Amino acid sequence: MRDDLALVEQELAQESAAAFEPVSEISGYLLGGGGKRLRPALMLLAAGHAGYRGRGVIRLAAVVELIHTATLIHDDVIDSADTRRGRPSANSRWGNHRSVLAGDWLYMQAFQMAVGERNFRILDILIDLTQKMVEGELLQLAKIGRMDVTEQDALELAAYKTACLFSGCARLGAVLGGVSEAEEEKLAEYGRCAGLAFQLVDDLLDFTASAKQLGKPVLSDLKEGKVTLPLIYAMESGQGEAREMVARVLAEKEFQSVRPETLVALVRDSGALDRARKLAHEYAHRAKACLNGGGQGEYGRALLAVPDFILEREN
Repeated sequence: MRDDLALVEQELAQESAAAFEPVSEISGYLLGGGGKRLRPALMLLAAGHAGYRGRGVIRLAAVVELIHTATLIHDDVIDSADTRRGRPSANSRWGNHRSVLAGDWLYMQAFQMAVGERNFRILDILIDLTQKMVEGELLQLAKIGRMDVTEQDALELAAYKTACLFSGCARLGAVLGGVSEAEEEKLAEYGRCAGLAFQLVDDLLDFTASAKQLGKPVLSDLKEGKVTLPLIYAMESGQGEAREMVARVLAEKEFQSVRPETLVALVRDSGALDRARKLAHEYAHRAKACLNGGGQGEYGRALLAVPDFILEREN
């Protein structure tokens, strides 16, 4: 697995170096900025579990990481984010125009690489997940600054913005392995549930981690107008004070009259963090159940371990 991920890194470095110069500077900066490479790893594991050992999985693992990187660039522009993984974001260094175009170029480069596999099924999956991620961003924009976001809304956003890429990675691995339709659907559902757990943990980290650990300011989601599941749960629990604080931050678009630590303590004491954490564990359990006793062998055991790794991010 380590060797395969090293090959993915080589592929990413080659694509970045060969890119049009204004793009290569930005892509090289972002791809060299760390990241867990969880999505490529998930594809490698799914393909191995499905019995595929060919070179195609290396290129497709690089493809999904390029798509992921493109979405991060566009997200930071939309959110006017200043930092990404503890470093200045692309838009804060190179401006919005250049960053958006670099993100567009990375999308097109990813699809050009995928076309090289000469497999329409692979292209269908990549097109579908990319469309869903864009739809998720549009759904989120419609909810920005609003307090009437429900649990269902939050989970729908998580499914579109995060889980669909996880699911697509697992499905692509299954397609490469040529497994049955039923097995492909199980692996895709495994990825979806793992992705939902991942997003829920991300939401929790906004309240439980330090700015250094997050690589961005604490409660940055709320400052950007995003009401996430822990806040939804806190406001549902009868915490009128929480609702009032959230409304003030959304109106001010800054922590002026509300201190972040005060809101964090209120959300924690409401039981909202425990409730969101429990749901993350439920999705992790569902992901494991999708393997249906198939956690045998090196790749199967690794797939079983991925949901636990996702949950442990909070620690």
